[in-house]
Amino acid sequence: MLGVAVAWQLYELTGSALDLGLVGLAQFVPMVLLTLAVGQVADRYDRRLIVIACEVVKAAIAAALALGALGGWQTRTTIFGLIALLAAAQAFENPAMSALVPEVVDRRLIAPAMAWIVSAGQTAQIVGPALGGLLYAFGPGAAYATAGVLFILAGALAVAIRVARVVRPREPLTVETVFSGVAFIVSRRVLLGGMSLDLFAVLFGGATALLPVYAKDILSTGPVGLGLLRSAPAVGALVISIFLARYPLERRIGRTLFWSVMVFGAATVVFGLSTSFALSLIALSVLGAADVVSMVIRLSLAQIRTPDAMRGRVSAVHSLFTGTSNQLGAFESGVAAALLGAVPAVLLGGIGTIAVAALWMLLFPELRRLSRFEE
Repeated sequence: MLGVAVAWQLYELTGSALDLGLVGLAQFVPMVLLTLAVGQVADRYDRRLIVIACEVVKAAIAAALALGALGGWQTRTTIFGLIALLAAAQAFENPAMSALVPEVVDRRLIAPAMAWIVSAGQTAQIVGPALGGLLYAFGPGAAYATAGVLFILAGALAVAIRVARVVRPREPLTVETVFSGVAFIVSRRVLLGGMSLDLFAVLFGGATALLPVYAKDILSTGPVGLGLLRSAPAVGALVISIFLARYPLERRIGRTLFWSVMVFGAATVVFGLSTSFALSLIALSVLGAADVVSMVIRLSLAQIRTPDAMRGRVSAVHSLFTGTSNQLGAFESGVAAALLGAVPAVLLGGIGTIAVAALWMLLFPELRRLSRFEE
């Protein structure tokens, strides 16, 4: 909901595709600066309490966005500042939430559990943008205020999570411990290959950042249409994630990962060329379905192949890879669209994604040959 409201309000204020890309940059910078700190926090303190605190902070930020919209003092600067604070809260929450999973799920069920978690998130991605577009008809303040209430509800639900109390060892802070998550991933070629593949592939394929441009200037639809476009990837992702939860991937993990990234790139190209609203929805749905296959594989590998004492730091680095691909990819798309136009930017991004997948198959043959999640 916040994504739709912020993007549409910002594009109405400035009419700049570059500003849409700068939203991604505003989310990316805090994540980079905080990566090493958030991993240490997730491995040293109660992960459930971290999640609760972050939801409260996000609710306060949504309230500030609502007040700014209702008071008429919202500017591009205040929007960027609040989005940066939101990204900082999310940077702390992501590794803590991810590291909680093995504390409540048996190791043998992690892969299907990750698929169910992704399906829950994709359901929100379907309902949220569509509802955000509808609420925006009453003004951006309505969308922001509703999002704030839902953040409070999320925090209350996190309170209900029950896990065994664990006393986490607090290693002395040294250069080695601070960078231990990075070192762990670098020493595991399969993890490094999977995370870096997502980083560079989605970096080129950030077409969703330009959806307001397509909705308004190419497909000639309004905020409701933008909400549907934003929801379309989640529709495809939800269908596939439920399928993967029922029928978990057990063989040919590596090949499936590479094929999913290539399909993601091809769907991006189709979307870039489309001038039909229906075809655009289909292309985005296929894009979302392919992306979720890659996501479930990467998340499952990271959870299964990482010891609990390291899970927060590894999850933080993984979040950095994911956030870089999404937020910096949005920035790249905005810059490319400003220089080349929206359609050429999306086309080049899709082709670049396919090229990255082909290159990574050569650079990480052990990932290509990977058969199972377990070592």
